[in-house]
Amino acid sequence: MADGSADQARLVDALARGALLGRRRQGGGIRVIETHISYVLLTGAHAYKIKKAVKFEFLDFTTLPVRRHCCEEELRLNRRLAPEIYLDVVAITGTFDDPEVGGTGEALEYAVRMREFPQDALASVLLARNELSGGDIDALADQVAAFHASAEVARAEDGFGVPQDILGLAAANLAQIRTHATTLDERDAIEALAAWTGSEYLAREPTLRARRDGGFIRECHGDLHLGNMARVNGRLTIFDCIEFNAAMRWIDVMSEIAFTVMDLEDRGRRDLARRFLNAYLEITGDYAGVRVLRFYLAYRALVRAKIHRLRAAQLESGAAQASALAEYRGYVDLARSYARQRRAAIVLTHGPSGCGKTALSQALLEATEAVRIRTDVERKRLHALAPRERGGADIGRGLYTPEATDATYRRARALAAEVVSAGFVALVDATSLQRWQRDLFRTLASDLGVPFVIVAFVARESVMRWRIERRAAEGGDASDADLAVLEHQLRTRQPLADDERADVVDYDAERSLESARLPETWRGVLDRIERP
Repeated sequence: MADGSADQARLVDALARGALLGRRRQGGGIRVIETHISYVLLTGAHAYKIKKAVKFEFLDFTTLPVRRHCCEEELRLNRRLAPEIYLDVVAITGTFDDPEVGGTGEALEYAVRMREFPQDALASVLLARNELSGGDIDALADQVAAFHASAEVARAEDGFGVPQDILGLAAANLAQIRTHATTLDERDAIEALAAWTGSEYLAREPTLRARRDGGFIRECHGDLHLGNMARVNGRLTIFDCIEFNAAMRWIDVMSEIAFTVMDLEDRGRRDLARRFLNAYLEITGDYAGVRVLRFYLAYRALVRAKIHRLRAAQLESGAAQASALAEYRGYVDLARSYARQRRAAIVLTHGPSGCGKTALSQALLEATEAVRIRTDVERKRLHALAPRERGGADIGRGLYTPEATDATYRRARALAAEVVSAGFVALVDATSLQRWQRDLFRTLASDLGVPFVIVAFVARESVMRWRIERRAAEGGDASDADLAVLEHQLRTRQPLADDERADVVDYDAERSLESARLPETWRGVLDRIERP
């Protein structure tokens, strides 16, 4: 049995040199990828993943039965999201120097056999080549939201998601990093993060407890970063979930989302990070989860920091170790950025249907740290309809009675209060053509003591008509508004009054979408948010 790391190293070397050669793609060799907890041997057609005989605070792979069990768990769990990749678990028999894959006799080791995909199909690589589009991010949010909706909910008796245990995992991360800290600045940074983690936990503990009681602790993926996604058969496929530690897999869905958001931000794509977060929230309606998002963002950054610190400790001095340490420091800096105080605000859009509010507010949320609330979506959620499900646009009937409109705006107001209380900018995407609708949010901002901005989108009537007709032809949007709705809005709207103008930023909604993606385009909005 291969219970020792030296035996495993011999075994992997022998597999790469001989036992797997007959399985390689013609003309190619065996490539070995080594992480802090596994070896992955790539043959061209298949990948064989062997778990290292290592022990950390968060896992123990030091015995063969445990490694076999974790291989079987990896197969079971990953087939939820990537059944086309995960094939089976194979025994490795023979001797350490002359092993046989799938042979008879006593097993020396076990490996998860997967269908190999090109390494340049990884989402991390696609992003680096600028080949990951906004559409990819929206589809990913759809996939993750559906996965979470179907994932098993933790039972109280299972003991997962207990707030004190969540704090314990965060503290363990910091403790492991602390043991490797070598400079005073490094130790000071970790101590400051430990102090923030403790205070943020105390502030969010009631929310953490409420989310556990509300069924948001589920059997998730647990390791949802871009290195665990690849474009397979034309779509992003998620693989390599956590199988070795149930507590790191049975988590709050917002902890899962935080990992992807953090990873995109770490890779310099905050625009896509905000797009992913908002797409997920729009589908699920889990705006209450934003209250714990910063805690989880910092936690996830520190998980990655710990992994790179541990990897650096396994490496000899040189370029590889220097790279691991640089990655570690980058993640620590990112965690520190999450711990800094942010300016919350309420930004309300204004304008008739077809003036471009949703497309342009998408650009605004990608340029700011905003969480968007769409009245078109929340109106349907109140009536148990999916965001893109048609609800009819009959004026004064169904979803569009005065009572339904009042309920929709009050729901959006409540969600905006959640977002602001979490320390984020609440971006409310609404027509807000009536004074009472605008006053709802102005009063809320005053009550919460945060800036209030109205972004008035201005476009010619002919442009609005053309956009509504194009949207109807294309389908796929949450808005039900047609030309009759636009006519009604134009007849009944209450224009912005003189006493409202101090809060207003006018925006030419006929400008190109490309210009809207530039942060300086929104300088008037940003200045009002940041104003003391």
